[in-house]
Amino acid sequence: MNSGDTAWVLISTALVLLMTIPGLAFFYGGLVRRKNVLSILMQCFIILCVISIQWVLFGYSLAFGPDFHGIIGNLSWAGLKGVGPIPNADYAATIPHSVFMIFQMMFAVITPALIIGAYAERVKFPAFLLFTILWATFVYDPLAHWVWGTGGWLKSMGALDFAGGIVVHVSSGISALVLALLLGKRLGYNHKPIRPHNLPFTVLGGALLWFGWFGFNAGSALAADGIAANAFITTNTATAAAGLTWALIEWWHNGTPTILGTVTGAVAGLVAITPACGFVNPMNAMFIGMIVAAVCYLAVAVIKGKLGYDDSLDAFGVHGVGGTVGTIATGIFAQKAINAAGADGLLFGNAHQLLVQGLMLIVTVAFAAIMTFIIFKIVDALIGMRVEEKNEIVGLDLTQQSEAAYTVIE
Repeated sequence: MNSGDTAWVLISTALVLLMTIPGLAFFYGGLVRRKNVLSILMQCFIILCVISIQWVLFGYSLAFGPDFHGIIGNLSWAGLKGVGPIPNADYAATIPHSVFMIFQMMFAVITPALIIGAYAERVKFPAFLLFTILWATFVYDPLAHWVWGTGGWLKSMGALDFAGGIVVHVSSGISALVLALLLGKRLGYNHKPIRPHNLPFTVLGGALLWFGWFGFNAGSALAADGIAANAFITTNTATAAAGLTWALIEWWHNGTPTILGTVTGAVAGLVAITPACGFVNPMNAMFIGMIVAAVCYLAVAVIKGKLGYDDSLDAFGVHGVGGTVGTIATGIFAQKAINAAGADGLLFGNAHQLLVQGLMLIVTVAFAAIMTFIIFKIVDALIGMRVEEKNEIVGLDLTQQSEAAYTVIE
């Protein structure tokens, strides 16, 4: 074992935890109306609680346990049986197996939390909780095994996803779109503007996401080495390029750049570089950031309005679309010169890698969409997903949590 590697992955684990609370919680919390801010904070906080328990009991074993026909891990590691201080060479030879487990737990936590952005302000708390547990078990855990688990069928095909472009962002983004369509629009969505109630919260959350994302991406090297350094640099470069590009596009399109747009662009850059950060050089990371800003701006500012769906906080427009761009970009810009454990992409003479990335994308979109639809229907039949109209008007803070964030009533 290597103490430096172990320390880095433990620190990265804490950084990824910070991405969910308070990072994502404040990013999303600032974007909703004041009567719903506590519901967002509660959802993010309770996801950390419930998925941490699910992961220990059986989630980790399903995602990374001994392989069953390339489809799922078996339950040999349920309750973390045999997951201790000895490294598991299949995943990381220089850190304790338990450290790898807890690092991966934080990915399992933030992924369903990202979906909150699509159904914000209109879902019952018990339904949200049951949906989250089922989604983590039947969508996230199998996908994590396919792409990252030893023996996983997509991993065996050579699919590249360094830190979760497919497993985290495309899966959550597509699921978010399905939920937004099934739930329908918020009351008044087509009749009056629904504005963020606290943009400073959103900026704070966005900054914490950027900070924590270094653990998310560079930590996925699972060692304090040159690959981690490259992932760190490419993450910052793509994010900066995306934030700047979004601001310039918005300036040109609307006459002024906004802080909300710039922060949104930066998050899109973080999303897109996630699958590629350990496989591409900094200049190509810059190109990825510029490309994803343009594509996500089009998705959020133009296409969403034309199609009319209510993806409340643009979970699909940023994470689904951004993860798609990053997954395809990995198949174009990846270099074995950067990471010998990866592969060359299209620009470096290997068109096959782009085909593999495309197949992984198609499989993930189809699987996540179908499973989300099924889970939604089950939960809706058992509990009912959407709050009653009067509760939606009053707000989820009072009707679902019996609390108010502010003394001034909206």
